[in-house]
Amino acid sequence: MSGVARDQDVDIDLGQLVRAVWARRLRILTITLVGAGVAFAGAKIMSPQYRSETRILIEPRAPAFASTQQINDASAGPLMDELNIASQVQLLQSADLLKKVINDLKLYNLPEFDDAASGSAMGSILVKLHLKKNPLENPPEERVIDAFVERLQVYQVPGSRVIGINFTSKDPKLAAAIPNAMANVYLSTQSGAKLDSNSEATRWLEPEIEGLRQKVSEAEKKVAEYRTSHGLLQTNGTTTFPAQQLNDISAELTRVRGDKANAEARAQAVRNALSSGEAFDTLPDIMSSQAIQRLKGTESGLQSQISDLQTSLLNNHPRLKSLRAQLSDIRTQIRQETQKILASIENESKVADLRANELERQSDTAQANSARAGEDEVGLNALEREANAQRQLLETYLVRYREAASRADSNSSPADARIVSKAIEPVDPYFPKVVPIVVVAAVATLIISAIAIMLSELFSGRALRPTDAAPETIEAEAFVEEKHVPQAVPTVAAAKKPVQPSMLAVVADEEDVIEDVNAAEEAPDDEDENEFSVASVADYLTGSRAPLAIAISPTGDNGSAATVSLTRMLADADRRVILIDMTGSGYPTELMAEDQAALGVTDLLCGEAAFGDTIHGDRLSDAHLIPQGQSDVRRAMRGVDRLSLLLDALAAAYDLVVVECGSADVAGVSRLTRSRDVEIILSLPEVEETVFVALMTEFQAAGYERVVLMSGGEGAEQTLGRAA
Repeated sequence: MSGVARDQDVDIDLGQLVRAVWARRLRILTITLVGAGVAFAGAKIMSPQYRSETRILIEPRAPAFASTQQINDASAGPLMDELNIASQVQLLQSADLLKKVINDLKLYNLPEFDDAASGSAMGSILVKLHLKKNPLENPPEERVIDAFVERLQVYQVPGSRVIGINFTSKDPKLAAAIPNAMANVYLSTQSGAKLDSNSEATRWLEPEIEGLRQKVSEAEKKVAEYRTSHGLLQTNGTTTFPAQQLNDISAELTRVRGDKANAEARAQAVRNALSSGEAFDTLPDIMSSQAIQRLKGTESGLQSQISDLQTSLLNNHPRLKSLRAQLSDIRTQIRQETQKILASIENESKVADLRANELERQSDTAQANSARAGEDEVGLNALEREANAQRQLLETYLVRYREAASRADSNSSPADARIVSKAIEPVDPYFPKVVPIVVVAAVATLIISAIAIMLSELFSGRALRPTDAAPETIEAEAFVEEKHVPQAVPTVAAAKKPVQPSMLAVVADEEDVIEDVNAAEEAPDDEDENEFSVASVADYLTGSRAPLAIAISPTGDNGSAATVSLTRMLADADRRVILIDMTGSGYPTELMAEDQAALGVTDLLCGEAAFGDTIHGDRLSDAHLIPQGQSDVRRAMRGVDRLSLLLDALAAAYDLVVVECGSADVAGVSRLTRSRDVEIILSLPEVEETVFVALMTEFQAAGYERVVLMSGGEGAEQTLGRAA
């Protein structure tokens, strides 16, 4: 590379890329114009393609002469569903329909559709060598159908019962004629199918109707013969003669019994009047007699004369005696006439009684006849039902036959579809679109030319510049982009001081480590210092919900041990927490890692370890650890500026990220915490007032308002003491 050392890290100079493109703008413009010109020429050379469309609405249709009831019935029927419309789309693309259109329009005579008719020299040679079948042996419509289908598009308009027929051709007239021809053939085919159905119906119904007529005649004949042989003659069309006779006798018997009762009541009234000597004037039978009326008139006249003569004659006068004798004789005659009337009424009662007895005898006979007639009617009803069923079936067939015969004409059976939009001859070609093709070609040429110049600058090295930061490994970048558990980095404090021998040494004996930790973690007994214990800080971090905590240990490893205790206590509280060892001594790694030679953050930044290999579990808790690693710290610290991105990725994967920085200063910490919600923890197991005040002043001056003091305590002893 020009101006760049062989082993030196480089970055892409975007400004140089832009300047290179701008310097060659005339060349790019020329190439773009050439590309646009080629596209324009190509578009003009291409044969224009024209497209037109016909649309068909699928709906039930009734003939023009159909009655209003029939039209309403047809419209009230179920509409065609999606499957039916899809079936009609397939029918429009059927081979028979397409062949009919091809033959009608003689498309096989057009070179656009029948390339085999013109042939080629190579094709003729292959045919003569019997390596290829002669296409002219196939019918003309079969040679054309493949090219026809390629230019045809039949589809259902979404959300409707409309079918569109698109056709593309070099001839605009043909592009409009073919969809219209397809629609007409389709409608004709549908109408013809209805006519065929009606013809088949009439042919089938004719012999069926003749057979039914004979069956109806025979059934009605059997009914008449059965009725005659069993005496089941109908009187008024609904009842038989025995039943009518029984009804008449019953009615007459009721009337006679009523007359008898009436006569007996009248006779009893006359008897009562005769026995008690009451006047007969109130009895209608007596007063209606002419003789009684004459006698009553005579009696009245004699009574009047006697009354007149008593005023002038004595009671023993012969004249009065004669009149009284006549009056007595008249009254005797009235009584005798009353006796005759009584005898007449009694005779009426006797006659009614005799008549009732006779009617009762006739009723018994009629009931027996009616019972026999009822039994005979069971067979008659069966014969009548059979005759009625045959008659109804015959009438149904006759109605259907008349309807089918009336629709034998082509105009009487319209197809269940109609053309709603006919194809018209297009004016502008469907393809090619000259302007869009030229614009796209020009833009593509411009972009490709600019990319080619940029690649030339990159490969020549002119667009590269040296950088102080080493690039991250490909595997680490993939983990960060996918937001897996992200990479960890070394601390600023570790970068500022040389590599300690303890970083490469084997972990000390476990008992010695625990003793050092316990010595560093011993907490004062007074109440004020317990407020800054490890447990108190853990409770504070749980409540603050900060994603990142930076632990500073000015006193060295004893402060780092308190940070390890804090991490384990947070893990025991069901927090997902990870500790990043960024100390110079690697003391947190000694306390937490099973393998002291485990790969860590320095190995990751130097490209000597995969990202997943740097994350390990704590041997005494559920916390995770990214050890310090075994690679050179100074070499790894070249990528310190990328720590912000890595910490963001870690914060997305864990509830809390704890970074143990050892004895780092404010400047180093600020490079990790730019524009970040962070908690600063000063881990001072033995609080020295001067050191604490100086550190607080520095961090507050740098803009860190939340600085927490952690002085160890009982919580640290209990957490780390489990290793014993």
